[in-house]
Amino acid sequence: MRVMVTGATGALGQPLVGLLAASGHEMLAVSREFHDLAVPANVTQAAVDVLDAAAVDRFVARQRPDAIVHFATAIPAQINPKKIGQQFATTNRLRTEGTRNLLAAAETYGVHKFVAQGLAYAYEPGDAIRAETDPLWPAPPKAYAPVADALKDMERQVADAGGIVLRLGHIYGPGTIYAPDGSMTTMVQAGKVPIVGGGAARYSFVHVDDVASAVLAALDLPAGAEVFNVVDDHPLYLRDWLPWFADTLGAKAPKRFPVGLAKLAVGPFGVAFMNELAGASNARAREVLDWRPHYPSLREGITAERRHRTREVA
Repeated sequence: MRVMVTGATGALGQPLVGLLAASGHEMLAVSREFHDLAVPANVTQAAVDVLDAAAVDRFVARQRPDAIVHFATAIPAQINPKKIGQQFATTNRLRTEGTRNLLAAAETYGVHKFVAQGLAYAYEPGDAIRAETDPLWPAPPKAYAPVADALKDMERQVADAGGIVLRLGHIYGPGTIYAPDGSMTTMVQAGKVPIVGGGAARYSFVHVDDVASAVLAALDLPAGAEVFNVVDDHPLYLRDWLPWFADTLGAKAPKRFPVGLAKLAVGPFGVAFMNELAGASNARAREVLDWRPHYPSLREGITAERRHRTREVA
């Protein structure tokens, strides 16, 4: 299959292009700016701004992919919860305008499969494990509302076109905020990530390699609108995973902040992110996609990565 991947040079795009190419797909690796990377012979690299409808149309008309995987984002390395709507302005456009441009070209030139990236932690907060039938956050805090609106708009467009949305958990692995040089790692090492309130936010994580394998499975799925949570098997409360993560980094135990004080510092969305998020279930992806995460939990994934790095150094 000839597959066009947007966001191909990102933390998700690189392992995805690598896995699809290794699986025999002919790849069109697209990013906003050209990156001359060492890639297999069945990977063509190209610079295309998906916010430029004419450029997207020309590229799809010339290359004629069989499938499009839309993973383009412009997420900053460090997020300010009070300003997330502003910081995600370009990503919001990529999810709305970019999706619209890609779907228009797909319809014009007969692209028969479309897979887009959603979020499995955009559900309404609460002490629950969410399934795909649960609605995305209906009334989010003001700062997060533009992000939620863009996600809903993207999902509606993809559903109307008969495409697939993969709602991803909190991603970790090379190139992410949880990598050795990532912003979350740096902040935890500096003692700047507290446990807010009871630390009751539930995090459903997923390794970047497991995201790639889910996309591979989605491309084999018969046509039809679908939504899947792509998360690992064990949602973790922040009060459990954060102290463990800090300990693995040799950092001090996280401080504890009352909700009221945290709200002043990071706003309502920041408090929700640290103390209220719902986890997500991967049961439907297991059943319909026949997908299983290689790393069942954050702890297993990070432990395996560290062993791998240790072997590389040795």
